This record gives sequence, C-alpha cells and structure tokens, in this order.
Amino acid sequence: MRTIRFLLQKEFRQIFRNKTILAMIIVMPTIQLIIMPLAADYEVKNINLAVIDNDRSPYSQQLISKITSSGYFKLRGFDASFNEAFKLIESDKADLILEIPAHFERNLIRENEQKLFIAVNAINGTKANLGGAYLATIIRNFNGELRTQLIIPPKFNPIPQIEIVSSNWYNTHLNYHIFMVPGILAILVTMIGGFLAALNIVKEKEAGTIEQINVSPIKKHHFILGKLIPFWVLGNVVFTIGLLVSYIIYGIAPVGNLFVLYGFIGAFLLAVLGFGLLISTYTETQQQAMFIMFFFMMIFILMGGLFTPIESMPLWAQWIAHLNPLSYLIQVMRMIILKGSGFRDILPHLGIVMLFALVLNTWALFNYKKTSA
Repeated sequence: MRTIRFLLQKEFRQIFRNKTILAMIIVMPTIQLIIMPLAADYEVKNINLAVIDNDRSPYSQQLISKITSSGYFKLRGFDASFNEAFKLIESDKADLILEIPAHFERNLIRENEQKLFIAVNAINGTKANLGGAYLATIIRNFNGELRTQLIIPPKFNPIPQIEIVSSNWYNTHLNYHIFMVPGILAILVTMIGGFLAALNIVKEKEAGTIEQINVSPIKKHHFILGKLIPFWVLGNVVFTIGLLVSYIIYGIAPVGNLFVLYGFIGAFLLAVLGFGLLISTYTETQQQAMFIMFFFMMIFILMGGLFTPIESMPLWAQWIAHLNPLSYLIQVMRMIILKGSGFRDILPHLGIVMLFALVLNTWALFNYKKTSA
C-alpha cells in the first residue's frame, strides 16, 4: 500500500504541475459541452428554395407564403423557367426547386388534383432528405386545408377515420439538447480518459524515467494501478463538471439515481483507461500513441450510436458497435438521465463494461515489460 501511495503522490504532482493537462481536464470539456450541443442540431433550417410560379394565382401565392413562413425555407429565387432556377442549384445558391404548373388553381377546383414538381440538390444527403420531407409536409398540409375549404362534408361521415394522438415520453417537446447533451458528455469523458491514459506510460519512456521504474522493486500491478487511479479520479471530476454544465446551461437534471450513474461511470472509466494503458504499452512515443488512439476514438464516436442509431447500421457494423464501450455508456447515460432507469435496467450493460475493464487492464498488465535489477 505504501508503494501505491507513493506512486499516486508522484502522479498527482505531475498532473497538477502541468497546467496544460489541467486545462484539458477542466476548461476544454466545459467549453466543448457548452458549444457542441448548440451546433450539433438535427433540425435543418435556412433551406434555400427557388420557385417557378407558372400559375400566379391566389392559390399558388398562398402555397408560397405558407412555405416561406414556416421558418425552414429561404426564398432565393423567383424565376420564370426551370433553366434559370437550375443555375441557382449549380452555383450552390439553392437547395430545392419548386415548380408550380400553369392552371394550378383551376385544376385543383375542377379536377380535384394537380401535380407539383420538386427538384432537390442531393449533394448534401441529410439536407436534401429533410428539406424534401419538410416541403412535402407543408404541401400536404396545404392540400388538407384546401380540401376543408372546398369540400363540404356530410352531416355523418360514411368513411371510417382513425385519429392518432401521439405522446412524447422522456422528451416531451422533442428538444434535441436533451437528446444530445448526455451523448456528448459520454464522448468527452471517453476522450479525456482514453487520451490521457494512452500518453501516460509513453511519457515515462520518452523522459527516460521508465528505466528507473523498471529496475526498482515496484511490482507491475502496483505500477499499473498507480497510473490508473489518478486518471480514474480525474475522469469522475470531468463527468461531475459535465453534469453541472448540463444542469446550469441546459437545465438537464438526471431523473435516475446518481449513485447508479456514478457506479456505471466508474466501471466505464476502468475500461477506457485500461484501453489507453494498453495502447501505451505498445507504443514508444507520444505521437504513436496519439495516432493510434485517434484511430480508435473516431470509430468509437461514429459507431457509438450518438449520430446514427446502431439498429440502422449494417449487421457487420452492429457487431463492431457491440465491441464499442462508448455505445454502452451513451445508452446508459440516456437511460438514467432521461428515463430514470434503475440498477436492474443497466445491469446487462454494466456486466459487459466490467468485462471490457477486466480484459483490457489484464492485457495491459501482462503486456507491460518490466525488467528487474
């Protein structure tokens, strides 16, 4: 125990002596957690629209007014032909083209139907899909309003109708901040813990102090614990700061038990720190450790389920996601913070993460080569 205590004193002194690490641990996650949820918005706005109105009737004007007043579209062109409007797409000044045909109003009244033409710039697939969906929804609502005005329903409707009333659980107003903030906090905790642990042993190698440690009577597991525990503590500090920022800035307070949440975070940090230490035992320079950790961190983030649901991925990608510790943390963060899930609900995730921690730390312990005097 005395050996571990001395190692911990050494590590904490090194950490608090390095102002850059302190800034990484405290300032950077705070700024990122404030800025990133504001920028990572799933709602697409300011979609540039070019309109070709060949009818110029009251109905076509009502439709255009309804589209532009929705708050999602900006009218970038009111052109006389499709070729003129298409030039706006070619110059990236328009994302969609809506062409209203001649006799639009007359055909609606007489024929009860009329087709509209929509051209979508699909270079940005997300913006194209959502922009086209928004526009189709607005047109559908406009069509429903016209049917209400033009068709006088009978006293008793002979056609059965199904009315749908939806209820949004855990996120009543579909606020994307509530959805994104726990996931982004999970990513920040993973990055801080993983990168700092990956650079730890390598820093000793570059400084030459690893040779002194290798010939000392310090046992391998004492050395690994001395490297693991300080960053485990700092990881919990980063997570606590993130929870405070989430509450102060976004008003997000965990619905579930904080002890359950911190218990899972403790197990997860053991896993991600073990992974970082494992990388550190395989590399000789901090540059090598940074590149290897960056490679895995990109996979963790993009296949963690924050931006793309794991169930929507191909089967082979889902198998890879099951080997991603971050995916379990993101799920559990949302379960506890938003749903109020208890210990029994997260028990399968906790078991898998603890297995990751056991395997990775044991691997790092056996892979660390220590020579005796």
